[in-house]
Amino acid sequence: MLETTLLILGLIGSLGIGFVYFRDLGDVSQMLLKVKRENMVRFIRNEYRLIAVGLGSFVVATLAHFALGAGPFWLWLLTAFLVLLLYGFPYIWVHLGLRNQLNNAQYFPINEARKYVGPAAPVIVIENNGHARAHPDAQIMRPHLAGNDKGLDGEDVVMTYCAMANLGQGYSPYIEGKRLNLEVLAQHGNNLILRDNDTGEPIQHIYGFREADSDPNADGPACPLRPEAQMRPWPTYRMTFRSFQKAFPEGEVFLNKPSPNPLLRLLDMATEITFGWGIGRQHQEDAPVMDNMEHSDNRLPNKPYVWGITIGQDAACWTDDFVVENDWVVNACAGGRDVVVSLDPKYESLGVWYNDSKQPVVRCDFWGMSDQGQLQRVETLRAGVFWHVWSEFFPNTDVNRVGDGSGKPEVVAA
Repeated sequence: MLETTLLILGLIGSLGIGFVYFRDLGDVSQMLLKVKRENMVRFIRNEYRLIAVGLGSFVVATLAHFALGAGPFWLWLLTAFLVLLLYGFPYIWVHLGLRNQLNNAQYFPINEARKYVGPAAPVIVIENNGHARAHPDAQIMRPHLAGNDKGLDGEDVVMTYCAMANLGQGYSPYIEGKRLNLEVLAQHGNNLILRDNDTGEPIQHIYGFREADSDPNADGPACPLRPEAQMRPWPTYRMTFRSFQKAFPEGEVFLNKPSPNPLLRLLDMATEITFGWGIGRQHQEDAPVMDNMEHSDNRLPNKPYVWGITIGQDAACWTDDFVVENDWVVNACAGGRDVVVSLDPKYESLGVWYNDSKQPVVRCDFWGMSDQGQLQRVETLRAGVFWHVWSEFFPNTDVNRVGDGSGKPEVVAA
């Protein structure tokens, strides 16, 4: 009787926790199952504890069968197979398939990058004092994080990327002066969730602060408790690779070259094929490929790209179509600051700039040079993110906000 009880408890514990692990962090499982965010956050915080309990339960079941003679062999064998699948797949997918390049990314000159990146390919750019780095979507899609000890002209800046959101964001990977040990763990709301492995805390990619530091007030989901409890965003923008070459002929390009390890190389190929299939659908189909969204906003269709900013607790976004229709320049106000949204056709790039001149801007180029002088990029810009993702995390956002650039109250054009 005791051996049967131990077997049953071991089977329930190992398979129950394994199913939850596969459901919450298996990633591709979300194509079939809708996962609650609070469940995912719980597993991210307690991943190794729960794995230990689950595998410990399987050990109990194994001892009950082989040492005490409980249950038929086929039951143990089936359980062993399911345990291998339910624990092995998410662990390998997350910790090996999505292994990041937070500290060891390789950047190459443009001449080398031309062998792997097409002229019209979109790239995500960060720049400091003329030192520019381009990150092609196709190259950063699998590792999700790219940075190295050389830094960006002396600045420790990491490019973070979520293919489901079409969002690349540069961050200084520090909170309250301590460098974060970041790892990719999951996605929810079609946006990446990272983990700071030193604290075990999840970090929503689009927000940039730890879950424990979220403000519990009404605007809390988008705000940390304290400004210093957030990674500092770095001005990040999109352009084509051909335009990057024109703007930064001495720039460098992130390339995710194949691993010399044949097993990792095969794993990477399988991961990238899976990603390519899913992300291709994400860009083509109106419905999210992984429908774990909690909000719906029909002011725009799901999949237009928007360029969104946050200043304080204010959020606004613009579509590139709207900017083109307004002769390439839109003046607006956000968070009490005048801003200019400008699309430069020569460099195929849309940027958002602070305008402290108290005068409307008529023209502004890729470099931020305007008829009102040199402007500074808004560092919180999320460039080219899907509308359904932006509105999920900033549901109170305005769409295509306009003003006169003179500090007067803005109006909203939906």
